[in-house]
Amino acid sequence: MIKEWFKTGAPWIWLNAAAVSICLIMIISVLGLIAVRGIGHFWPSEVIQFSYQNDEGRLETIIGEQVDSSVTPAAMAKATGHVMADNEDALVQYLIKTGNRDVTGTDFRWIQARKIKQQETPTAILVIERREWGNFYGQLVSVKENGKVVASGENAVAVALQKLESTLAVFKEITYIEKKEIGAVNYQLERLRLKQKSLQLTNSLDAGAQKSLTIETATYEERYKSYQAKLQALYQKIRQDSLALKTDGGNEVDISLSKVVRIYQPNNMGLFAKIAHYGSKLVEFLADDPREANTEGGIFPAIFGTVMMVMMMSVIVTPFGVIAAVYLREYAKQGFITRVIRIAVNNLAGVPSIVYGVFGLGFFVYILGGNIDQLFFPEAAPAPVFGTPGLLWASITLALLTLPVVIVSTEEGLARIPKSIREGSLALGATKIETLWLTVLPMASPAMMTGLILAVARAAGEVAPLMLVGVVKMAPTLPLDGNFPFLHLDRKFMHLGFHIYDVGFQSPNVEAARPLVYATSLLLVVVILGLNLSAILIRNHLREKYRALEG
Repeated sequence: MIKEWFKTGAPWIWLNAAAVSICLIMIISVLGLIAVRGIGHFWPSEVIQFSYQNDEGRLETIIGEQVDSSVTPAAMAKATGHVMADNEDALVQYLIKTGNRDVTGTDFRWIQARKIKQQETPTAILVIERREWGNFYGQLVSVKENGKVVASGENAVAVALQKLESTLAVFKEITYIEKKEIGAVNYQLERLRLKQKSLQLTNSLDAGAQKSLTIETATYEERYKSYQAKLQALYQKIRQDSLALKTDGGNEVDISLSKVVRIYQPNNMGLFAKIAHYGSKLVEFLADDPREANTEGGIFPAIFGTVMMVMMMSVIVTPFGVIAAVYLREYAKQGFITRVIRIAVNNLAGVPSIVYGVFGLGFFVYILGGNIDQLFFPEAAPAPVFGTPGLLWASITLALLTLPVVIVSTEEGLARIPKSIREGSLALGATKIETLWLTVLPMASPAMMTGLILAVARAAGEVAPLMLVGVVKMAPTLPLDGNFPFLHLDRKFMHLGFHIYDVGFQSPNVEAARPLVYATSLLLVVVILGLNLSAILIRNHLREKYRALEG
């Protein structure tokens, strides 16, 4: 009976179904964990005030958010030096985010549940998000302007919020002037300096050219001085207001509003206020630049860099992959050499990605980029232009890494097109190139898109080669801006995958960075899904348009 059941093949069907189900459950579990911990990071947690008995037996006040907990068996706790009562089965500890790193030297603290004498959630506790030193937890004493108290007591919070709004507007203006206006002026001044040096190297700098360059340089320098004067006035204005706050230890601390990003009272917020806060934090995460060693703020430069690199990689790899596949399938004589080439292409798909990174650094950056600098940018020496890692070399390196996938997929699509279609086109008078361009390639386009989908999925998540050929922890400017030639292929850029690695493993404050790792990982998955879905929609449209064979 069992033998007959095995002969029917049913056990193998059930085995395959079970394996697929387990894989789906694992994938959904991982994505669910990332989503819950990543999305939940932006929700305003209540701030608890603990009355805690420290190791010296004195009561102290601890204010913070409970972010984690641990349960250690009594035997293990005693082995590590903890004093346990005979009736205690386990040591329960809570990880509290206390903030105030500039005061206490640390953001987090473990406390034991059995030493907590009392805990409450006072509505007067403020959370101050700062540009430096992380969050501050405490109570507002007064609001100061030029060192003089202008508000205290019950209306101090309202005044602080009002002044913060005007301070943020000034900070936004300062950021715009520094990044856009002064950035553009500095770019033009550097361009003029390089132009003058280039004319000197070619002995083309006559009196007329020198005068023109001098006038143009003076114009930009005057503009730079005017921006500097405006900045000085804005900085003086933004430093006027400050907050006097009391810590959990009873100390009073002054914090300038110029260093504050957000003020809120989580214990005094209703549901709609928390939703609004959550939305503002999410928008900040997606649209702002990072701060605090990438553990706070947003990750827009990393999103932009990832998408830009993948799009450039797709533009580079698709034509080269298609041309190689067309030659191997349609023109090359099928024999020993062709088989060797196909084997080599398949083997390239299994080469570790870091090897491509080393090759990109050695050949593209140092050899190719160095020669480009000598030929076209001698005036920039000794500073390299293309002879240093950048967006262009990262895109070409990943195009080389994903090229075998596109070649194999395109060849598969070409091989599935019936020979009768080619013969019919030739019989009607079309040339071979016309048959290829107007008939064969359109029908094989879904297979090309399949290769591109696989290439995008792999390239978007790669980190190791990018660390050598262009990705940095913090890029000062985006590769795309308003300065000619607008797209700067020589610039370094940020990447979501490297951002996850940097925040998760290189951060000086691991506990503070952990929620951001989950949030960035979720966003990377969403970006890859978005890019893949776009390619899938195009592929399905092509399949329907040309009624190509499934492949």
